[in-house]
Amino acid sequence: MAAVLAKISGSWRQIFVPSKPWKQISHVNYTRLAEVGRLETPKLEGKYDTGQLFLHRIFGYRGITLFPWMARVYDRDVPSKKNAEGSEEGSDGFNHVGREVKGKTHTYYQVLIDSRDCPYVRTQTEAVTFLGNQDNSRSLYAIPGLDYVAHEDILPYTSTEKQPLHHELFDKFLVCEPDKDPPFAAKDTLRAWQEKNHPWLELSDVHRETTEGVRVTVIPFYMGCRVAQSSTVYWWRYCIRLENLGDLAVQLRERHWRIFSLSGTLETVRGRGVVGQEPILSKS
Repeated sequence: MAAVLAKISGSWRQIFVPSKPWKQISHVNYTRLAEVGRLETPKLEGKYDTGQLFLHRIFGYRGITLFPWMARVYDRDVPSKKNAEGSEEGSDGFNHVGREVKGKTHTYYQVLIDSRDCPYVRTQTEAVTFLGNQDNSRSLYAIPGLDYVAHEDILPYTSTEKQPLHHELFDKFLVCEPDKDPPFAAKDTLRAWQEKNHPWLELSDVHRETTEGVRVTVIPFYMGCRVAQSSTVYWWRYCIRLENLGDLAVQLRERHWRIFSLSGTLETVRGRGVVGQEPILSKS
């Protein structure tokens, strides 16, 4: 994961990121810092415009906003001890399942991730996948370096680099307008791409719950359907983020998902770790 350090200098803060990977020399980590820009004050109200450069508050990567999505966030965190005691549904570890939660509107952004930071991000940087155009095809395609970011995870900054962001779609989607703030604007190709691919790009619902200091955020995406042997198969993808909010380190040893549909079907997914790993989540 890319480390991001901030150094106080006068009335503004310089942002530095490692220009080379961490190296192990005599069991001591070294890194060289390079200035990339100046932090700005995050917006408490309103939305960020297209072309806003930012640092991701959690993952630390550099990115740029493309366009916003208005999502419904269903937060299942228990607000009080009384509610926690009264809402337990057994000892199977799946409390609050079936409990109705009202969604609140929240702003998320479609963003591009700087390709220089992708090797250090503790997440899959191919967050967007979609089905092929052929009606009978089950081929899946992925767009590297495309992500969804909540408004509060955006840390805006002004770049001091000649080329502030490296991504193959950067020049296709955005044009530099140095007299404006932010100094990048959407091209017609970005607007056409958004309109064409809206069905599988759209972010509508976000589900979140914290259990024993570990926050789980799940975002489902409907990808479309395919007809196979006179039956219709519906395709979904899920983005799942785990955050350790406590002081103790935890390790993801096993996953056990129960996926309910409105038709009443239940799908169970279970296995060791996730994507072939058993990651350790800690503050260090």
